[in-house]
Amino acid sequence: MITLGNVLWFIFGGWWMGLGWWLAGLLCAVTVVGLPWAKACFVIGQFAFLPFGKEAVSRNQLTGKDDIGTGVLGMVGNILWFIFAGIWLAIGHVATALALFLTIIGIPFGIQHLKLAVLALAPIGKKIVAK
Repeated sequence: MITLGNVLWFIFGGWWMGLGWWLAGLLCAVTVVGLPWAKACFVIGQFAFLPFGKEAVSRNQLTGKDDIGTGVLGMVGNILWFIFAGIWLAIGHVATALALFLTIIGIPFGIQHLKLAVLALAPIGKKIVAK
């Protein structure tokens, strides 16, 4: 079912979502200051291409220790991200999820968009892992 979900997701818009995240990553990479956000965008872009069977978890939950992305600097990075890009990406994902919830077959895809919306709000310090 995971493979079927990922194939359908990719065909019906997942490729577009992934490319959108990668475009955001390229825009962030143009500036040296945006490199931490660029890396997060590329990782989330891969997640957006094939989201079924994966989830985003905090790196400190995964490793049991804080690092630069899960500490104070990560929090500051997430606040800046939220202000300049995160809120707009999250609104796009939520709007798409609401449209998908209008159809029965779109509900699983809407749930994936909600996962991406939450991740879009604060991506620094997260890692994508298999469920």
